[in-house]
Amino acid sequence: MAADSPAPADSSALADSPAPAPAVRQLRLVVEATDHEAAVAFFRDALGLPEEAAFSGEGDARVVILDAGRATLEIANPAQKRLIDEVEVGRQVAPRIRVAFEVDDTEATTTRLVAAGASEIAPPTRTPWQSLNSRLDAPAGLQITIFQELLRPDEGGGTRDAEPEGDGDS
Repeated sequence: MAADSPAPADSSALADSPAPAPAVRQLRLVVEATDHEAAVAFFRDALGLPEEAAFSGEGDARVVILDAGRATLEIANPAQKRLIDEVEVGRQVAPRIRVAFEVDDTEATTTRLVAAGASEIAPPTRTPWQSLNSRLDAPAGLQITIFQELLRPDEGGGTRDAEPEGDGDS
């Protein structure tokens, strides 16, 4: 199980029914950015999300769609959200919605993003679920987590189900 997902809930009732075909093909998070150019430069150029498409319309309407790789949607209860904040930051800071990005090198990415205009909330911190996470305030009013998996399932790190419920990114 990926570190960015909490331990699975009991799904034995679901095991008896056939799996439906996936109805969702893509998760697209739409963020309003007052300073559109700065937000695009940060997420595309500094973080490295490739530009998939860009559109403009009347009245200076603009959107840039960036490819963020595989998407997941984490639904955390308030206790889990508090736990994640305590582990990553040491205090409650997260808004209701936070975006997390898995990277290969949390320390280098954090340094690059701070140089590109993000504000560091918490430096890279090793979590109990074996990821290295930093927390940043980014353009467009987003709080983001940058996370690096320290153990891969194929590296003999054992199962993540035994770890505290939590995620590698959040």
